[in-house]
Amino acid sequence: MTKKRALITGGAGFLGSHLCERFLAEGWEVVCMDNLITGDLHNVEHLFSNPDVHFEHRDVTEYIHVPGALDAVMHFASPASPIDYLELPIQTLKVGSLGTHKALGLARSKGSRFLLASTSECYGDPLVHPQSEDYWGNVNPVGPRGVYDEAMRFAEAMTMAYHRFHGVETRIVRIFNTYGPRMRLNDGRALPAFMSQGLCGEDLTVFGDGSQTRSFCYVDDLVEGICRLLGSEEVLPTNIGNPSEMTILEFAQTVLEMTGSDSKIVFKDLPVDDPKVRQPNIDKAKAVLGWEPQVKLRDGLERTMDYFKRRLALEPS
Repeated sequence: MTKKRALITGGAGFLGSHLCERFLAEGWEVVCMDNLITGDLHNVEHLFSNPDVHFEHRDVTEYIHVPGALDAVMHFASPASPIDYLELPIQTLKVGSLGTHKALGLARSKGSRFLLASTSECYGDPLVHPQSEDYWGNVNPVGPRGVYDEAMRFAEAMTMAYHRFHGVETRIVRIFNTYGPRMRLNDGRALPAFMSQGLCGEDLTVFGDGSQTRSFCYVDDLVEGICRLLGSEEVLPTNIGNPSEMTILEFAQTVLEMTGSDSKIVFKDLPVDDPKVRQPNIDKAKAVLGWEPQVKLRDGLERTMDYFKRRLALEPS
């Protein structure tokens, strides 16, 4: 029997690498495509002994050709942390626009199902809490974060246009804060920053007064939700995330306790347009996909901390 085959753009990134692993485990053939601007071969090199994985060092914003059939095209290529998209603003806009266009064109030509990795940042600094899929958001298009927020909002619009005009089978996942092994040590997001600082005995940096909230979903739970969405018939955007909300200060204190560090918490100015609250309403995911997160925060943090300890041991002093 012919194996199913998926293209995963951004496949060497944090989320993309976990998806590659999941689809290989389920017997798929996987084409992992990444230009390695923010991706890392270390995330996928353990898969290269599997004859069903094929790595393509390629920029999805340029012409892409994948020979053979594809059952699924999953577009996960994008800088996704503030430190990345603030340093790579043009690349971020291009991968959300040109990259999405190229990936959708490939899906159309292959008759593939297409899944877009969108983001809770489409909601901006929300005026509705928690955020459900019918909320249109509060985004500053000309602020420094606009390069990511608007790139993803455009990507959603492009995806729906291809569905409505060309009849492409499309799915859109709005991903909320996710954590787990393979996050970069210098990612810039709260968890890798706190974890690296705590394990290295450095002070933990909290922006603002720490009262802003986030909701953290473990990567295995996220991947399960994405797989269910790909196999569903739901076309409109679907939130996948953990509705368990906490303040950034509470999160920093939890990481500090778990690392056993004597570090202090220091405060810096809040970045421009940083969302004050972030919590997914996952009623749709529960009803349509039968999905909700299973991994408790401390369990997920323990697994993540083990990974960070291994990576830090390999880093130059």
